[in-house]
Amino acid sequence: MPKLVLLIEDNASDEKLTLLAFKKCQLANDVVVARDGAEALDFLFATGAHASRDAALLPALVLLDLNLPKIDGLEVLRRIRADDRTKALPVVVLTSSSQDEDIAQGYAFGANAYVRKPVPYEQFIQAAQTLGAFWLSINEPPPQTLAG
Repeated sequence: MPKLVLLIEDNASDEKLTLLAFKKCQLANDVVVARDGAEALDFLFATGAHASRDAALLPALVLLDLNLPKIDGLEVLRRIRADDRTKALPVVVLTSSSQDEDIAQGYAFGANAYVRKPVPYEQFIQAAQTLGAFWLSINEPPPQTLAG
């Protein structure tokens, strides 16, 4: 059964690279892209434009950029961890920020991992494939995060 991935990314180039990487390694057939923090929260909690979505169908993995419009990534992460329905979701911060403060806050707010986006194309593809392989194939998620 294919697993759902929520990619929260406002950079079109990084979105395309991540989708290409997942397609190349055939890890996830269903990737939903949210291009800002508000859209991501609407998807996760089935509100706003996603109000008709079944809120019980949660992603198996959330890939979260930090520098997002409307609601920043750290606030999205805080809200994910604050809600009983989503607090155990695997969330990987995938961002270009290398600031120690962002890394520390990401983990303090409950990120499962923090990955700096590699700039070279091949390295970016490899990083996305490695993340997908681990979180979607090897990792054993808590039962309430099983979706797909």
